[in-house]
Amino acid sequence: MVIETSALDARSVTRDVFSASLGSVACCYTGQPFDTVKVRMQTSPSSYPSVIYAARTIMTNEGFGAFWKGAVPTSMGMIAENAMAFGVNEALKRAFPDPRGGGDGAGGEDPTTTGRPDLVRPFLMGAITGCCSATVLLPSEIVKAKTQVVVGSVNSSSSEVYRRMIKRQGVRSLFVGFDAQIMRDMPFYAFFFGTYELNCYLFRTYVPSMPEELNYFMSGGFAGMLGWVAAMPFDVPKTNVQASWDSRVVGSYFPELFRIARERGPLALYTGLIPTIARAFPANAALFLGVEMGKKFFDGFVWAK
Repeated sequence: MVIETSALDARSVTRDVFSASLGSVACCYTGQPFDTVKVRMQTSPSSYPSVIYAARTIMTNEGFGAFWKGAVPTSMGMIAENAMAFGVNEALKRAFPDPRGGGDGAGGEDPTTTGRPDLVRPFLMGAITGCCSATVLLPSEIVKAKTQVVVGSVNSSSSEVYRRMIKRQGVRSLFVGFDAQIMRDMPFYAFFFGTYELNCYLFRTYVPSMPEELNYFMSGGFAGMLGWVAAMPFDVPKTNVQASWDSRVVGSYFPELFRIARERGPLALYTGLIPTIARAFPANAALFLGVEMGKKFFDGFVWAK
């Protein structure tokens, strides 16, 4: 099948990147404290056995700012990741539009149609999107994971961690755990974009009086939560692989997965689920609201049709 030219035209791609960038910054600074707690719990479960204990320990020993450790590489990585993720996903929607589904026309759908949209299509497109975004996100995820597990304030900045990585393993250090990133991002984005489209459809159908902005906020929040529930068992070994200084580019993931399941039990693969779910709703609600509002701002003021 030939991809339509309009799927990759300059205006559409610019709109996708612009809106994803705004949403990414909102998402990062909303959710970073929860993510720091999650990473500490995943990499040092004996030192941080619960969410409350982990948060109190970080606050007491390192100060309030420690919750935003790694926020700079995370925000930069999120901008790159979401520009790729939303760009690829929107391009797929424009290239292979659902003739049955309604919408605003931005994704290639005919806004005049009223039939039930294909609710399987967004999940498949999300899985494809996850493979693409993983390649962009990987370096910042590695720096973030190593930065977040450093206790204290000495030599714990993202730039210092980056320098140590390059000195120890060279450029290869920016790609360790590539297989781990793919294993985490495929299921995450399948449910992330799939459940977002499903939630938007359900809210519009059964709560027609709901303002669109609230729909975006609620749908995005629930999509983030469900995405993380699906991806969490794959995220725990990924975090451990990327936080380690001895991991390989490919080949460390499955041994780590089996080691965690064998030594700590299968439920250990859900370590950090509570702070992740707590983070997922506000962070992804802010992300999708920022993206949708960014699209409207772009259409009205930046590059009017």
